[in-house]
Amino acid sequence: MNLWLTRLIPDTQSRESRRDLNSPIGVHRRIMSLFPSNAGPDPRARFGVLFRTEDTPTGPHLLIQSTHQPDTSLLPNDYGTTLTRPLDALIEAIRPGHTIRYRCAASPVRKPGATTRAHYNLPPVVALTGAAADEWWIRQANISGLKPLTHNSQPLDAIRGERRPDDKPPQRILHARTQFDGTATIIDTDQLREAILKGIGRGKSYGCGLLSIAPARNPQ
Repeated sequence: MNLWLTRLIPDTQSRESRRDLNSPIGVHRRIMSLFPSNAGPDPRARFGVLFRTEDTPTGPHLLIQSTHQPDTSLLPNDYGTTLTRPLDALIEAIRPGHTIRYRCAASPVRKPGATTRAHYNLPPVVALTGAAADEWWIRQANISGLKPLTHNSQPLDAIRGERRPDDKPPQRILHARTQFDGTATIIDTDQLREAILKGIGRGKSYGCGLLSIAPARNPQ
């Protein structure tokens, strides 16, 4: 399976870029417009599309991972600049015992049981922050084939918006986010490859769950 990583640097002078960056739905639609439209009911999953917005000194960058090479020529002329490269060599180099650096902006949550929800008047999904989010990440890392050696967590702005499905009432979008960075030892290659390809947690259509790895410069 081929895997691609595209870095899209929106031009903040572009009206369309600014409009999309102000809307999680706008970013999602723009990214999906770069892939074939006849992909069935869930094109994001069909083409393995995951993305993350990263703040940089020069402005926001979009990192887009996919199993199908996006057609960046479909972007408006003044939208921004792009660079696409294959990730196959990185994925094939995954070996148990290797130390890697990781980054993942995820939406940590807990789903209380019906009895707990009723007793404490909780919603079906509870966003996690602070130490609870860190514990969530350690669990996710372990089931994703990683043994964390170091980790740092940073709360990010929540993703908020409104989705309007055809012929249905509007649906509220809300995903609390935390960015996790650190180093880890690879303990299961199959689990790690699956986590990279499928993402981690909720909100994958809106910029959550992309797990990025790179060889550690100074292995622990």
